[in-house]
Amino acid sequence: MLQRPPPGTIPDAAGSYQFKDRHGRILYVGKAKSLRSRLGSYFQNPAHLPPRTAQMVAEAESVEWIQVDNEVEALMLEYSLIQRHQPRFNVRYRDDKSYPFLCVTMVDEWPRAMVIRGRKKKGNRYFGPYGHAYAIRETLDQLLRTFPVRTCSDNKFTHHARLGRPCLLHHIEKCAGPCVGEVGQERYRQMVDDLLAFLGGDTDEVVRRLEDDMVRAAAAQEFEQAARCRDRLASVRKAIEGQQMVGPRSEDYDVVGLVDDELEAACQVFYVRKGRVMGRRGFIVDKVGHMGRNELVSRVLERLYFEENPLGSPKQVLVPDLPDNQGLYEEWLRHQRGSAVAISVPQRGAKRKLQETVARNAADAFARHRLKRSTDHNSRARALNELQDHLSLPEAPLRIECYDMSHLQGSDYVGSMVVVEDGLPRKSQYRRFKVRTVAGNDDYAAMEEVLTRRLANYLDERDRPVPERGKFAYPPQLLVVDGGRGQLGVAERVLGELGLEEEIFPVGLAKEFEQVFVPGQADPVEIPRPSEGLYLLQRIRDESHRFANDYHRRLRGRRMTRSSLDGIAGLGPSRKARLIKEVGGVRAVERASLDDLLALRWLPDAVAHSIYENLHGPG
Repeated sequence: MLQRPPPGTIPDAAGSYQFKDRHGRILYVGKAKSLRSRLGSYFQNPAHLPPRTAQMVAEAESVEWIQVDNEVEALMLEYSLIQRHQPRFNVRYRDDKSYPFLCVTMVDEWPRAMVIRGRKKKGNRYFGPYGHAYAIRETLDQLLRTFPVRTCSDNKFTHHARLGRPCLLHHIEKCAGPCVGEVGQERYRQMVDDLLAFLGGDTDEVVRRLEDDMVRAAAAQEFEQAARCRDRLASVRKAIEGQQMVGPRSEDYDVVGLVDDELEAACQVFYVRKGRVMGRRGFIVDKVGHMGRNELVSRVLERLYFEENPLGSPKQVLVPDLPDNQGLYEEWLRHQRGSAVAISVPQRGAKRKLQETVARNAADAFARHRLKRSTDHNSRARALNELQDHLSLPEAPLRIECYDMSHLQGSDYVGSMVVVEDGLPRKSQYRRFKVRTVAGNDDYAAMEEVLTRRLANYLDERDRPVPERGKFAYPPQLLVVDGGRGQLGVAERVLGELGLEEEIFPVGLAKEFEQVFVPGQADPVEIPRPSEGLYLLQRIRDESHRFANDYHRRLRGRRMTRSSLDGIAGLGPSRKARLIKEVGGVRAVERASLDDLLALRWLPDAVAHSIYENLHGPG
């Protein structure tokens, strides 16, 4: 039970606080201008707290805090802790789709333009996100005639550099040919800078320069060059027409639209640069308890600007409602941008009209999300409640772990552990095991080894301080093994030997008739076929089977592709590939004399000696 900290121990200063359960797992992270005042509000009659807050306080065993200098630092610390620990009782964000970005790889010697999704690399420039990949690919294709930067992969670039002749894109004037020296470094960097300026919204200068080049070439009667400039000008104008014009060319701002109900909210943001919509993004917010519009806007701003804004922080952010502490967020954004940033609600004119458009986009996205997941949240809750009822568990199994084994006639024996929390897969918690002690085909012994290793690690880690805990720090409420009575007996024996039989409830799921075996009962528990509870167990079992088989195939493939050159000191993958290619295969390397190996000028003498001794023995 949560005990109130002694009077006077909580500082009257800004900071972040964390409520933890009996396992030391963080349940909720918050921030406060005054930790003493904010934490005191939790220690009151639970009937006066919001239901979700009361539930969190009831589950908490302890509360800790970190003191900082001011509210801005508290805000930043709170967000970083939420992202690191993903507490159950904090707001959660889910992108409604993986939007494509146009990336220019500034970290490369010869920067490349490409369309990507997912994780971004520091140092590169990103534009977007865009609603559809085909839209940005079409725009990029149009721009390449004016800014012919490379779009090929590094492997293709190296391949053509080695051949000494460019690819087709150079011949159709969509690449300047840096791989074969057709363009110098300084000129190429200028093309990249022009492309970045254009994508950032500075289109007037590019259009004016192309018009001047076309007129100048025509006046000099260089009609082919003039035609090229004309075609490039047409491509640029077509790309500009694809960007929606929404205001004066000098303005940069972001427009946020929100639609919500009691449980969730949909957010859409349009990025406006130089008066044009340069990209958009959307995501879904899982609300926690009662959350007003002002608090919701605060959380959305944290999500949008703690992460890297693809087009940089704007001078103005237009929102449907002001955040709880407008001055705090403006100060934080000023710190991020390096100059003043205004947060405001548009009242009239083009900006008000644009925000209504963004809000309609959010409403459409929310409607699609609710149609797709109309039964998902309810079905997950029903599944957990059904498992609690049918298995006579003291509480709904919020964390479920499932184990399966995979092998081929006793070789490459592996086990898998998949984790489901709140009815959803927690892939970051998945684990693979390479079975070490079992010789031959013995699923029972292999299962015993895997469960013993996992649960012994839990016992070793549960009493450590939270920062020192590893990957097995938290136990499941329900442990599922793929198999029938025999596999369940193994799980019961392991739990009994480790003294965990009162803490963890095991079941066995037999595939043939989808029967669920429980301890102390000869007959399987009949969970109705169409029920959500049985469906959840089937999905967990199938996922653990897939995860184990994937690992088994990887180990088997790795073993079958090993050669006599593996494991030789100094002979890494790249050097080994070059050696095999130049000598003429693995067998040719095995037949090569020491002099033959030493004759390879790129191969260090020490590595040549190491290869020869590994293949033929010392001397």
